[in-house]
Amino acid sequence: MNWITNYVRPKINSILGHREIPDNLWIKDPTNGQMVFHKDLEANQYVIPNSGYHMRISAKNRLMHFFDDGIYTLIENPKVVIDPLKFRDEKRYIDRLKDYRSKLGVEDNILNARGTIEGLPIIATVQDFAFMGGSLGIAAGEAIIKAFHTAIKEKCPLVLFAASGGARMQEGTLSLMQMPRTTVAIEMIKEEKLPYIVVLTNPTTGGVTASYAMLGDIHIAEPGAMIGFAGPRVIQQTIRETLPEGFQSSEYLFEHGMIDMVVSRLQMKTTIARLLRLMTKSPAIPKSSNPSPIKSAKTAF
Repeated sequence: MNWITNYVRPKINSILGHREIPDNLWIKDPTNGQMVFHKDLEANQYVIPNSGYHMRISAKNRLMHFFDDGIYTLIENPKVVIDPLKFRDEKRYIDRLKDYRSKLGVEDNILNARGTIEGLPIIATVQDFAFMGGSLGIAAGEAIIKAFHTAIKEKCPLVLFAASGGARMQEGTLSLMQMPRTTVAIEMIKEEKLPYIVVLTNPTTGGVTASYAMLGDIHIAEPGAMIGFAGPRVIQQTIRETLPEGFQSSEYLFEHGMIDMVVSRLQMKTTIARLLRLMTKSPAIPKSSNPSPIKSAKTAF
């Protein structure tokens, strides 16, 4: 038996070219259980083609699909104090940061970049939920403020993609301080009469919703995104009433006037470019240059 296990089987596997199959080769659609090939999903910006369900997408992938030809320049984020409170729960905070940085290859959950969309120069800020739930800490706050200052300096619009579970508890009050600080930066860009567009993705909650995520000139949400301050369970326990179906979804907020548009990720670039041309009084691009619509895009506005 050892001869068969140790010699014959490996020999057969080597002849047949046996390869390990990646675990993420197929992705299950949460809405109907249908299996989608990972490469097809990636090519479709992580929007499931048949159902239109929006999976989470990394900050780098979002920037690549958003900017013209996938070309952009990252803006270096300010350096900040790491673990100012020496926080520890089940694990040291500084060790958590090291793990996330090693796994995702980024310093924190905010990426700032400059580039163009349909020829219009903009600054884009993307919040990555994969890094500690997109929580707002000192590093994220400083990076967001840096984006506003850069947009003001370069006299161009700013588009911010929000995705967060709220304030970062490991930084305590220092995290909460980022809410008024980012609000001041927003007032600065508005004084310069530069457009500030917010895209709310799944989820956008807590102190982020209570600050920069709901202070844009225009608020766009991706389909099915959860948007709110406290979670529905907390609200239901507080008011002791059953919440309406779809409460805190982007579609519910749109119907009740809390946001301006619900736009598919596949049409996001085209929609924002059109809005920015109107807001900046820039000339429209020729119709022949418009990108063709992508199938399965669901837009409501």
